[in-house]
Amino acid sequence: MLMLASSWLYEDSWLRVFARFLLLLLGFIFWGAAVALAFGGVLMILMYKNYGYLFLESSLSLPGWLAVAAALILLPTGVLAVSVSAKGSRYKQGALMYLLLVLLCLEVSSAVLAWFYTVRLAYEMKSTMGYLVDQYNGTHSQGADSRAMDVVQRELQCCGIQNYKDWLKATDASWHLRGGKARVPESCCKEKYPHCRGDLVPLEQLFQEGCLKKLEDSLHFVVLYVFCCCTVVGILELLAGVSSCILMKYQPFHDLRFLDSSTYS
Repeated sequence: MLMLASSWLYEDSWLRVFARFLLLLLGFIFWGAAVALAFGGVLMILMYKNYGYLFLESSLSLPGWLAVAAALILLPTGVLAVSVSAKGSRYKQGALMYLLLVLLCLEVSSAVLAWFYTVRLAYEMKSTMGYLVDQYNGTHSQGADSRAMDVVQRELQCCGIQNYKDWLKATDASWHLRGGKARVPESCCKEKYPHCRGDLVPLEQLFQEGCLKKLEDSLHFVVLYVFCCCTVVGILELLAGVSSCILMKYQPFHDLRFLDSSTYS
């Protein structure tokens, strides 16, 4: 019987040591995870800021802001985890569990919204870019639609929606048949060809890849990055919660008393 009790005490002691070590390690990991999560959130916010006119959904940046908020909360959570692993108190452990719960809610919301938007936005981007191509009326036009398409093609180094041939099917054909020769916007020209004016010959002076695929690839990368960060950090937070619960199990409320009328009589 004594040997069995001794075995239980040894296992309990080993479990507490392991929980403290894991909580200490996770505390430091949380600081690095905060940087990675903030980076993903900022990328998503900047993408909406740069290409927001291509998206009908105005709340695209919401998953990014949620990720940034989670990253900011991760910093004090890491401090609390390290503190609890060294010398825990019920107040610190309670605060840690509360922050972990808030973080899980933020990260689940960010991951779900990011994944939901990436499914919806593929059609929206194609529709909007098709409209911009049809409304385009020349490289040097002052129209907002024309400038928007030029900006996209220069920044992404692309031409048209699927490829440069989309410009030859545009509704407004007056600008690209000037002089009797078919041409594309000058923003399709590669920078190393300063004399390019959008002529189709020679073709190597133009960007060959369409803008839709490049934009979709960029969006999918950002969304997948945020989704993976939220998933990994969420798993780490669950481990931190389990470790904190183990430590709380061996630290009962010594001063907890029930108040009754006889106490004051």
